[in-house]
Amino acid sequence: MTSPSFKKGVIPSRSSLELLYRRYNRRDLVHPDPLEFLYRYKSPHDREIVALIASSLAYGKVAQILRSVEKILSRLGPAPAAFIKATPQREFASLFKDFKHRFTGGEDMARLCMGVKNVLARHGSLENCFIADYKPAHGDTTIALETFARELTEPFGSGGSYLLPFPSKGSACKRLNLMLRWLVRCDKVDPGGWSSVSPSLLLVPLDTHMAAICRHLGILTRASADLKAVLEITETFRRIAPEDPVRYDFALTRFGIRDDLDMDHLLAKE
Repeated sequence: MTSPSFKKGVIPSRSSLELLYRRYNRRDLVHPDPLEFLYRYKSPHDREIVALIASSLAYGKVAQILRSVEKILSRLGPAPAAFIKATPQREFASLFKDFKHRFTGGEDMARLCMGVKNVLARHGSLENCFIADYKPAHGDTTIALETFARELTEPFGSGGSYLLPFPSKGSACKRLNLMLRWLVRCDKVDPGGWSSVSPSLLLVPLDTHMAAICRHLGILTRASADLKAVLEITETFRRIAPEDPVRYDFALTRFGIRDDLDMDHLLAKE
């Protein structure tokens, strides 16, 4: 199958993006990506917790990310939701005392699990927590993300945590938006699990790869990869695919992540 090559300053058509999607939106191209951990869990209640943990640690070198997520999940066992519900809060600190992922330590993960435990007690699931402040009339998920992140980070204090940043502070919230993509969309790559949120309201998970691609195409004009940049990029993709503006995120970001997919092949020089 022929792969499209996108010219500088030219916003691609839906047909060319669909060609890219058919060619690269495949599960065999997921590795290495923390998304792969979600495939182990059939229960949406377990999968959403795995998605939160895997996305929150999705910074740094991918090999280290995979090792760190594996270490956390091995301690939560085959049913993370039940484990967190049954574990007294005071035990999370000792459970993760030797954990380290770059500048994330065991205390950070203990507090995150405390936040999850509190949310499960109040709402029954992470999805129910998210939709408590989710309204299609908002136009996107920023308001719901704000409330969601604030509830989960209560054990960190009023300032929250860099693991789950607040949109109100201007953050692109790349990892939270990545988590939403995994849980809300359902195709060969994204396993889904949340049925209460529309894919049409999702925001693009903006990382360095996506920012470089969007600048090349003229979709992104801002220098900073912040929330305003996310909204700028998402609006363009929403005009192309209004029902699913993050549909092409996985296929586009394979370039520059996988060693066998060259960014120069995707982005034409002329």
